[in-house]
Amino acid sequence: MPASPFDLTGKVALITGGNGGIGLGMAEGLAAAGASLAIWGRDPVKNEQARARLEALGATVLIQPIDVSDEAAIAAGIAETVERLGRIDFCAANAGVFGGAPFHQQTTEGWRRVTTVNLDAVFWTFREVVRHMLDRAAAGDPGGSLLVTSSTSAIDGAPANEAYAASKTAVLGLIRGLAVEYARHGIRANALLPGWIRSDMTAELQSWDKFNDKVIGRVPMRRWGEPEDFAGIAVYLASDASRFHTGDSLVIDGGYTIF
Repeated sequence: MPASPFDLTGKVALITGGNGGIGLGMAEGLAAAGASLAIWGRDPVKNEQARARLEALGATVLIQPIDVSDEAAIAAGIAETVERLGRIDFCAANAGVFGGAPFHQQTTEGWRRVTTVNLDAVFWTFREVVRHMLDRAAAGDPGGSLLVTSSTSAIDGAPANEAYAASKTAVLGLIRGLAVEYARHGIRANALLPGWIRSDMTAELQSWDKFNDKVIGRVPMRRWGEPEDFAGIAVYLASDASRFHTGDSLVIDGGYTIF
């Protein structure tokens, strides 16, 4: 273990959906701790803004415009990350989409759009990263950390957003299975369950007074979560400080789900 258990010097982190919101909040924490970063995002403006913020923290940054709904693009993106940055030590499958509509009006197309990004893409991403980590382990370099961004929708009701909730619940089972299957290779797997966080996905809700009164007013900390609230947990889970921590679901919601 390094002198500081939170030192990420020499480690490489991949974050899908890392150009904004929770993903960028995690990336900034990882960059400040010394990690090199691969950031996946499709918006070129946000990608360059993220690059500038992360490079200002001294990080080596690889921006990859990967469409996570495309299995082949994910495999190619993982291969490029390893080729360009040498390895992947920490992978945060963070990209996600909403798909709200009254349940009886939801379409199969809409359901599949949400579950492809929120569940299938996590499977494809982790499968490729685990293959890389197993190759490293076979070469005498075991270890690695997987993290998925789930949601408190996995434990609370999510009316008119069932596809989102179902996908965010499913990844918890995936994480537990990965944690057990790959622990002997030093690979850890955990999940984050964020509450109500300021991001592009929640932009409309942030300006809705009734929502702020009724929902955010219920949060014991009496505020929206901010992307930077996820910097510390990302550093912890990417670092040797969490080397015996696996199979967990960590709720970060300002106390919302226990109030």
